[in-house]
Amino acid sequence: MTVIIAQDTPPAIRGILKRWFIEPRPNVFVGTLNQRTHKKTIEYILRNSEGIGLLVISSAPNCQGYVIESRGETDRKGVDMSGLWLVAEKWAEPEVS
Repeated sequence: MTVIIAQDTPPAIRGILKRWFIEPRPNVFVGTLNQRTHKKTIEYILRNSEGIGLLVISSAPNCQGYVIESRGETDRKGVDMSGLWLVAEKWAEPEVS
């Protein structure tokens, strides 16, 4: 299963995504893709919509059962802590003195 949360999705990209996904809420797409189609879909979105932010959650054979990918500018940031992927809502950069 794959969940894509997009920001500012152009209508043409939304139309393409609706081929493989359902859209339960605006700019949230849920579907089941094989690995090749998943990769090609994400590449197509990024290639044809400049400045779009994506948060992609996909099934994976790891301890959590999923993997989180972030592409472009998003409101949240994925963080790998001891092999577990977490999503940080607020991110504070360390101060350089």
